[in-house]
Amino acid sequence: MSRYVSVMLSLLLISMLFSGVSFAGDSRFAPPLEDMVSVDNVKFHQRVLENIADGNGGSRASGNRGYDQSLSYIGFWLWVAGFDLKLQVFDFPYFEELSDPLMEQTLPDSVVYPPNDRAGFITMTYSGSGDVTAPVEAVDLLLPPAEEPNTSTSGCEPDDFTGFTAGNIALLQRGGCSFYDKAMNAQNAGAVGVIIFNEGQVGRVDAFGGTLGQSDFTVPIVGANFNIGIELSGLPGAEVRLTTDTISEIRETFNLIADTPGGDEKSTIMVGAHVDSVTAGPGINDNGSGTAAILETALKIGWLGKKYNNKVRFAFWGAEELGLHGSEYYVANLTPEAFANIRCYLNFDMIGSSNYVRFVYDGDGSDTDDAGPPGSELLEQFYVNYFDSLGLATEPTALDGRSDYAPFMDAGIPIAGLFTGAGGVKSEEEALEYGGTAGIAYDPYYHTPDDTLANVNFEVTEQMLKAIANSVETFASFPLPVSAVRAFRAQAYDFDYQGPKLRK
Repeated sequence: MSRYVSVMLSLLLISMLFSGVSFAGDSRFAPPLEDMVSVDNVKFHQRVLENIADGNGGSRASGNRGYDQSLSYIGFWLWVAGFDLKLQVFDFPYFEELSDPLMEQTLPDSVVYPPNDRAGFITMTYSGSGDVTAPVEAVDLLLPPAEEPNTSTSGCEPDDFTGFTAGNIALLQRGGCSFYDKAMNAQNAGAVGVIIFNEGQVGRVDAFGGTLGQSDFTVPIVGANFNIGIELSGLPGAEVRLTTDTISEIRETFNLIADTPGGDEKSTIMVGAHVDSVTAGPGINDNGSGTAAILETALKIGWLGKKYNNKVRFAFWGAEELGLHGSEYYVANLTPEAFANIRCYLNFDMIGSSNYVRFVYDGDGSDTDDAGPPGSELLEQFYVNYFDSLGLATEPTALDGRSDYAPFMDAGIPIAGLFTGAGGVKSEEEALEYGGTAGIAYDPYYHTPDDTLANVNFEVTEQMLKAIANSVETFASFPLPVSAVRAFRAQAYDFDYQGPKLRK
């Protein structure tokens, strides 16, 4: 039985069991949504998601049964609450690393480089699988590196490989173009493996876990520390053994879209969170927290019989962890009419980090590199003002393509959202403001088997949940000061990230 059929049968069974049953209240007597949402219910949903992961090898990754069961659970409660559901099926490039990689210098010396380590190397997402030993051949390196990042164009053009010896391992330098372009040019030139080392400026030395974006590669490809690149490029006759053990293939997965039955479809507010985890862990903060929070918000709207002027559409995305594939598919398949109906998109990804900071997406670009599409600055200010009114501090966070807002930004749709931190390191100033521990990650359990309910901070989860409910109800109730007149595919952002991984 296909995964699509399995999920659809689950939803059909729900509809048969509860046919004719109404759980909605009377919205005339409903208190504000913010007062009705419960962090205990969020915790309950997260516990169910953790149990699902426990029963499926510790993961809820898209393309696997743990994800499908998570989506069936969410769909059950949304159907009971009276939402109009749509299961959107799509194919996506699946990737999984089955065992630790190996990179060993075999000539002129024997040196084993540490895998999955900032001082060593990391397998690129969508690397091929293989075990090769071959001479290392440098391609158009810029050493010493220029002062400005992205000055090196090593491997960015097919002509860079003129004279390259097929059967060698290509040694490339980060910068100038996507990792996909570099690796594809190398593979097409006959490279049996690819090492892309960091460019060398301040902040661009460590090994990086990048993504190639698509499953188009058959050879081992890794991202390495700058110093490894310097070492190998300076060794005449250097030879390396490079081993990766991966699955990289096309699989099927789903988005679940849930609309309020009422409200003006020509003025739709979208609220989204990704459901999938990484293959390495259960993802109960990333992103069981955002998933459970918007599910709780939606269920209270349904059960309280809330009626709004605008339609509210809740989106539960698949395949975010491998590069935003679910939200990209959704946006790419919008008709011009459906696109014009969306007034804004609100994204909630990781809202319970244990060493948290209250981050608000920097919609006006005043503190980071990129502003969101027009209207995003107003949505950002709403959240800042909300937390200010409670005496709670916030910080801006960059719109750099790390979550499902990115496809909506590219399409010109105003975006906003909340976040409590992932692998970034908490500063001394942030520790003074928010508590917690400086010098360690906002979420030390990010993308690990320990991303469990025990390591979620429910104080900040509740604060974020209340903000989500307040904003959804506000934006759903009143005309948004956001222009509905905009060009389809208004702007293409050149993001550094494609989901959680660097793309260039």
